[in-house]
Amino acid sequence: MKKKYLKLMVAALTVAMTAGFFTGCSSKTETDKTAPKSTAISGSITAAGSTALQPLAELGAKNFKLKNPDATINVQGGGSGTGLKQVGEGSVEIGNSDIYAKDKEGIDAAALKDTKVCVIGFAAVTNPKVKVESLTKKQLIDIFTGKIKNWKEVGGADIKVTIINRPKSSGTRATFKEFGLDKKEEATGLTQDSSGSVKQAVKQTDGAISYLALSYFADATNKEGLNILKIDGVEATAANISTDKYKIWSYEHMYTKGEPTGATKAYLTYMTSAEMHASITKLGYIPMADMKAKRD
Repeated sequence: MKKKYLKLMVAALTVAMTAGFFTGCSSKTETDKTAPKSTAISGSITAAGSTALQPLAELGAKNFKLKNPDATINVQGGGSGTGLKQVGEGSVEIGNSDIYAKDKEGIDAAALKDTKVCVIGFAAVTNPKVKVESLTKKQLIDIFTGKIKNWKEVGGADIKVTIINRPKSSGTRATFKEFGLDKKEEATGLTQDSSGSVKQAVKQTDGAISYLALSYFADATNKEGLNILKIDGVEATAANISTDKYKIWSYEHMYTKGEPTGATKAYLTYMTSAEMHASITKLGYIPMADMKAKRD
């Protein structure tokens, strides 16, 4: 009787353990199926190049970091040419540029993937002492090519013209030269490496003229000590740029070497998202969706 009882107990325990094993497996399987996949973005990437795009790229990097604490986006200047060169070499993940890669000599554009982020306008700026508010396009060209040497020749003060240029690697210079000067070669002048240093040089130099991206005037205090010129009576505004009434503008590009992946892809997706729309406008850029005019 005892043997029979023991056999029944062993059998019952075996059934219970087996059931528990499969229940445990089943629970684990269900947990594996229902557990959410991690969406955390991590890693460190560097974006370098255009100083015209730099303020927006920096703000985007800051906001992206708040959403993705394990990701770090380093934003550097250096000019569009530098950005295109470095991304092509693989030394940075993103090359910021005011110009198309195909238009820059020595760049393998076929190897790069273009993400257009927004549009930016560029304006001719002077020191306020020149006392000129508007120029015709011909006058603008004649000033930058050295034909006009004194501001009194265009109705301004009796002050010598001082031209302040960006380096030839600058996308800002390339855009201004193409659409503001009809590709005419500029006269020799002073050269400043960044938009920030141009701004300071114009403020501090009587008779100075140069060019800056409108993003550098988004903060009203940045306009102090500078005079923004109209060209042929047309002001450099978002409304005039979006319809191509004002001609000196360009797309802002973020290039990658091939298709972006990981944190780079996530950052570019964020930069072109609707969430960035308000920031793009606030900083003086124009969202792609607001552009009525197009350029190749």
